[in-house]
Amino acid sequence: MPQYQIFGNDLQYLKVILAPGEGIYADAGHMIAKQASVTLQTRLRGGILSGLKRVLTGGSFFVTEFYGPGELYLSGIFPGKIIQIPLEGRGILAEAHTFLAAENSVNYDTQLAKLTAGWLGGEGLFLAKFRGFGNVFLHSYGDVIVRDLAPGEILQVEASHLMAFQEGMNYDVQLVGGLRSIFFAHEGLFFVTIQGPGRVWLHTLTAEQLASALIPFLPQGQQGGINLPF
Repeated sequence: MPQYQIFGNDLQYLKVILAPGEGIYADAGHMIAKQASVTLQTRLRGGILSGLKRVLTGGSFFVTEFYGPGELYLSGIFPGKIIQIPLEGRGILAEAHTFLAAENSVNYDTQLAKLTAGWLGGEGLFLAKFRGFGNVFLHSYGDVIVRDLAPGEILQVEASHLMAFQEGMNYDVQLVGGLRSIFFAHEGLFFVTIQGPGRVWLHTLTAEQLASALIPFLPQGQQGGINLPF
């Protein structure tokens, strides 16, 4: 079984030690370095249909497979934490953008989400789905809140902060607050309500929040749009 170590605080990276013949696969663009003895290959995992569905979630069409022996280093792309989730038969659903890596024994697919939840969460109509036995690694935006919900317990989550949850949990979208909450408290109009039993993982930061905070500090002309000559 591969060995893992997570290093760092707010910008973490994952060190993987692979024995001869051991393998792991990762989302494209997350490798930092590897020993020369580690081989890699880009593959369309799960076939063309699975690849197309991953693109719809915001994931990558191909994944990169790594095989030992040797060391491999992977990192997330945002300030945040790397979370190791051992699967023991019960799968998880996750934002596709949070996927970092998984063991070869874990199946990576997508699942059609509820229409409103998918649109309001900004993640399209699908969620990444991981099933099987083995470790999955997700990288969060910001810190991570982990909640274990008791049977019947309901948690309301602002849609963009929902990182992952265990398969089989009931979830829906609920109207929360009114216009005053939207314009003055800057809270979303819709929350995802998710019901236990099961475990939920939440981001404390979203990509949109980070981008909005950085815009005032970008040089003029680097904020997108069309620059007029006057």
